[in-house]
Amino acid sequence: MRNPRRTLLAAMATAGALTAVAACGGGSDSSASGSGSGKSGGTYNFWDPYPQFDASSAWGKLVGKCGTDAGVKVKRTSMDTTDLGNKALLAAQQGNAPDVMLVDNPVVSTLVEAGILNKTSDLGLDTSSIQKNILGAGVIDNASYGVPIGANTLALYYNKKILTAAHVDPASVKDWASLTAALKKVKSAGKKGITFSAINTEEGSFQFLPWFWGAGGDLTKLNSAKGVAALSLWKQWVDGGYAPKDVLQNTQTTSWQEFATGEYAFSENGTWQLGNADKAGFPYGVISIPGQNGGSAPVPTGGEFVTVPVQKDSSRYDVSKKIVTCLTNSANLLTTDTTLTYVAPTAAVQAQQVEKNPELKPWVGAVAAARGRTSDGLGTKYPTISQPMWTAVQNALSGGKSPQAALDAAQTAAGKG
Repeated sequence: MRNPRRTLLAAMATAGALTAVAACGGGSDSSASGSGSGKSGGTYNFWDPYPQFDASSAWGKLVGKCGTDAGVKVKRTSMDTTDLGNKALLAAQQGNAPDVMLVDNPVVSTLVEAGILNKTSDLGLDTSSIQKNILGAGVIDNASYGVPIGANTLALYYNKKILTAAHVDPASVKDWASLTAALKKVKSAGKKGITFSAINTEEGSFQFLPWFWGAGGDLTKLNSAKGVAALSLWKQWVDGGYAPKDVLQNTQTTSWQEFATGEYAFSENGTWQLGNADKAGFPYGVISIPGQNGGSAPVPTGGEFVTVPVQKDSSRYDVSKKIVTCLTNSANLLTTDTTLTYVAPTAAVQAQQVEKNPELKPWVGAVAAARGRTSDGLGTKYPTISQPMWTAVQNALSGGKSPQAALDAAQTAAGKG
């Protein structure tokens, strides 16, 4: 196990830069706990980033049942995503990592670099049915280190009443030019255009990536003409009044709240808002985020991986494997991903989801086009790229720098990361 103190401290700094970007918020501050007594009949520790679900919830009951089915008691500890990543590293340093841990997908590579996660192949876990682009966020050097519980991602919600009044057919929005033309019509009709989050956190990067990738951008070359085109698009919208200036402070939650007022035509937001959309009080639809020249833009995958941290007592892995398998089998994935409003990581369960809820169909398509933020060999380099990128977005949209100058500075900063 490669776990020197220096690597752990560096990984902790990386984990701290990654914040939750989806629907797994909350803020309970649970302290680390030991691994409990060993083997069958003992207590197995399980950590997750779902403090919003207590023991009486469907998720809480499932975790308990998976322990019972494996012949052990599961002690579940929940905390927010950032806390979980940091405390996992500290627990590993102290030799008391939990037996099973559910972590946000960009954190997987950080934990792998710290040497504290087992490969799924070493545990005998089967990931062959998992959609490759969803699994990709947990693959490092051609080895997978966890099983995804599901995925969420981004698309464009639209207000049907506003588009009808502005004589905009949502099916006509096929690329950046047609989307901008639609926003112009909406503004001319006296309504507001589009909301999104450009805040100076990982949420801002998460929301910018579809436009960056949709232009053909490469995260190792932030200041390419393609990256500049994406940032220029957002700046055009803010400067033209198609998007509000408060995108600079908007989280994905506050951006959604703007859309929920019924005054905006479009909102870039995630799968996790479907329940809120049904309560918004106006008819809505969902379309894929368009690429610059057409087609669906690649969108980043959100969601969590079930992982098995390294233990001093390797005999515990057999039970840990049973717990992971229980949490990620088809029947339980359907229940869990319905609860979380996630898209399942397998085609078979996705089909069941769409059959039960046709509103998920465009989201299944969006997830199919999605990619992991740490994929393409980026791994733990991603946070050192993401922070300069969201800083560039802030600098350009606030008028502090041109898109080119902002991304030039970002590329320089990323190169030093």
